[in-house]
Amino acid sequence: MNTLTRPAADTTPGALAPHDAPSARPTGFVHDTAAVFVRETRPLVRDPFSVVFSLVQPLVFLGLFGPLLVGAAGGDASGTLQWFVPGILVMVALFGTASTGANLLFEMQTGSHERTLVAPLSRGALLVGRTLKDVVPLVIQGTIVVLVAVPFGFRLDVPGLVAGLIVLAVFGVGLGALSYTLALACRNRDWMFWMVHQTLLFPLMILSGMLLPLDDGPAWMRFAAAVNPLSYLVDAERALLAGDFGAPSIVGGVIAAAITCAIGLGFGVRAMRRAR
Repeated sequence: MNTLTRPAADTTPGALAPHDAPSARPTGFVHDTAAVFVRETRPLVRDPFSVVFSLVQPLVFLGLFGPLLVGAAGGDASGTLQWFVPGILVMVALFGTASTGANLLFEMQTGSHERTLVAPLSRGALLVGRTLKDVVPLVIQGTIVVLVAVPFGFRLDVPGLVAGLIVLAVFGVGLGALSYTLALACRNRDWMFWMVHQTLLFPLMILSGMLLPLDDGPAWMRFAAAVNPLSYLVDAERALLAGDFGAPSIVGGVIAAAITCAIGLGFGVRAMRRAR
């Protein structure tokens, strides 16, 4: 019978011991980000109904606000949905990504986040991988909302929808990173996270014109809308989903999404690197 024997250890002075040999594990920011993305996406794959359940709120707005707006507009259902549905998509991105910091709060309170911090992964990748995961439900939910609106008169422009979802994804990465930054700052104080969350979210939503037009509002409200980055995002989504790629409002929306993304990732990566 043949027997297997281990090779003799190299006892040459200066040779590396087995535990000193370079690790074969792929390293690098991209690899670490992909690893975090896969880890964070697994719960969505195991429980896809959580994505569908999150659609209740936007679908309620679509089902209750839609008929009211159609009546106010004089019965032009197609034109009203063409104006209203892009706002619902921005609402999905706003509420979906702004609340993701609550998951990190829970992980910090259970000790799961501390174990992640000691893993041989880039701290920046821990943040970027999480925010990229938030794009998955955003794209799925946005697509479902549009498909639900099509039978009621919404005119689907596929290239416009794809471009609109890409812009929303860029915005969602930035807002998700800001939500994680807020969670890292609040740590065990849940009340502070939700207070800041609720205080900012609803004024931003109302003053963006995603539900009702602000053209006839008071001057202070129009001024607030002019400095609200969501206003530019909503206008860009309306142009993109209508297939009007030459509209100047698209430039404003892309710039607003890119600035939100840059600011969110800048603050988020910095906060994650300082996390203990």
